[in-house]
Amino acid sequence: MELLQVVADAIKENKFQLLDQLNLKFAIRMMINITTTLLIIRGIYYKYYKRADLFLTFFAFNIVIFLITFLLNKVEMTMGAAFGLFAVFSMLRYRTENISAKDMTYLFIVIAIGLIMAVSKGGWDELMLIAGIFILFTLLLESNWLIRREFSQQIFYEKIELVHLAKRKEMMADLKERTGLNIHRIEMQEIDLLKDAARITVYYH
Repeated sequence: MELLQVVADAIKENKFQLLDQLNLKFAIRMMINITTTLLIIRGIYYKYYKRADLFLTFFAFNIVIFLITFLLNKVEMTMGAAFGLFAVFSMLRYRTENISAKDMTYLFIVIAIGLIMAVSKGGWDELMLIAGIFILFTLLLESNWLIRREFSQQIFYEKIELVHLAKRKEMMADLKERTGLNIHRIEMQEIDLLKDAARITVYYH
């Protein structure tokens, strides 16, 4: 009986040690995951686009993909299954609201961060390095260090006489004066001769 009690105590002790290690591992990965997502979304995305309405979307997708992948990884999920799960989440789109290409790119980034933080076999130092790479390259691509950032905006233009291709310089000068934007190119989207107006997209720095 004493031998059985010793064995039971040893099993219980090892079990709790494993549980403690699991909790520590989960906490470290979750902290790195949330911190990285926060720096990218709050520090970079919000700084350039000033949109707070998608915060719930970004963080919800990130946390959900992290938790699901982390839990499934405990049952020896293969890398193919992980990328399959990643593909399913990355193809999701909201049907009730149009999401721009840049918003979808940030959604793709936070999903990728959650997946990597959950399935990576490396230690906390490797995860920190990966997080730093994500933050650095996102910051570089959003700044003017690598390429000058370009913005676009759709405008309904009522001076139909300036829509002609030969008068494009006059049209651009008029738009610059009226909007105050540093417009460098214009794309014609639609011309309505009945309303004497055009729908155009202006691109500016």
